[in-house]
Amino acid sequence: MLQRTYENQNCSIARTLEVVGERWTLLIIRDVFLGLRRFDQLQQSLGVARNVLSGRLARLAEAGILERVRYQERPERHEYRLTESGRELSIPLLALMEWGDRHVARSGPPRVAEHRDCGGRVSARLTCSACGDTLEPAQVRTRPGPGHRAATAA
Repeated sequence: MLQRTYENQNCSIARTLEVVGERWTLLIIRDVFLGLRRFDQLQQSLGVARNVLSGRLARLAEAGILERVRYQERPERHEYRLTESGRELSIPLLALMEWGDRHVARSGPPRVAEHRDCGGRVSARLTCSACGDTLEPAQVRTRPGPGHRAATAA
């Protein structure tokens, strides 16, 4: 049985879930990608309790996914912006969106990802860094990496 935390697991997926695995967290990140940056905008969009949103925003800032930036002095108010680390979450979010569009969307995709420059559809794909081929999941394998060996030695 999985514990409520995964800190003892030597697994990048488990460690990532420690940061973004709670339900509201990915939805907050999604909304910030969509341009919502202020607490009240996020709270209205999500309908989440204010204390829950406050806690999740603080955790995302602490994890370096969002940065809290003051936009007004009196009264002091802040907005939340994605860091470089946070912007990198666009790939797994896009993959989740595509999966949802195929398997759980009731009336077709609620949103469509497009290339800003040409309007073409954007998709998350598995590609090989050596040959550039687009791969199917069955063509991918994993093997122990340097972090696996380091954990085994410890």
